Amino acid sequence: MKDLFVSLLGKPFGIVVFQLLEATQFTIYLSLIAFLGGGLIGVCVTAIRVSPMSWLRTVFAAYTWLFQSVPLLMLLFLLGLGMPRLFAIQVDPWFAAGLALTLYTSAYLSEVWRGAITSVPLGQHEGGRALGLAFAQIMILIILPQAFRLAIAPTVGFMVQIIKGTSLAYIIGFHDLMAIGKRWANSPVPGTQPFVIYPMMAMIYFSLCYPLSLWARHLEKRLGSTSSKGGAAAAA
Repeated sequence: MKDLFVSLLGKPFGIVVFQLLEATQFTIYLSLIAFLGGGLIGVCVTAIRVSPMSWLRTVFAAYTWLFQSVPLLMLLFLLGLGMPRLFAIQVDPWFAAGLALTLYTSAYLSEVWRGAITSVPLGQHEGGRALGLAFAQIMILIILPQAFRLAIAPTVGFMVQIIKGTSLAYIIGFHDLMAIGKRWANSPVPGTQPFVIYPMMAMIYFSLCYPLSLWARHLEKRLGSTSSKGGAAAAA
């Protein structure tokens, strides 16, 4: 494949394009790890934050506040550089970057999902209690189906933030699109100047993020219009 790019684009441009595209797969893998891992933790945090147990709600509200307040760059520094230096251990960049982005993602997704759940009118809860349903039954049968429609668009939209956030992982030695691009931009090879490399990297990030932005916008319009129609029909 590398030879194909070189034959089409020549040297060094063909090599640069090939390596940037090859490194893009690691950006995608890290984004998926962060989204899936953060989503699993976010579900647990959300469930606790809407539960009747007030002390647990307080603890996990502090968790959300902590990882929303600490910059992602600082999390990467602490997990990828600070802890290894402090405890004299080796931490794999994949582990450090994946853990930092997972914690960051879980805090934001849990807040998105909690907001969707709490935006469902209180009358829905009261109606469930009037039918004799338990708290868990009210959540599963009544609240979550409505909250899902409200949360799906911002959840997809946040995936864009995750992809852009992976660009900071190069500072701890993670070899993704940003790391390879910076290496070429700082090299003395003719034709790899920063004004050539960085626009190429920007186009690759754009090609990853823009379809997700369009999808989120489409979902927001579709689900919003459906909700509006439902509300209008109910009012009629």
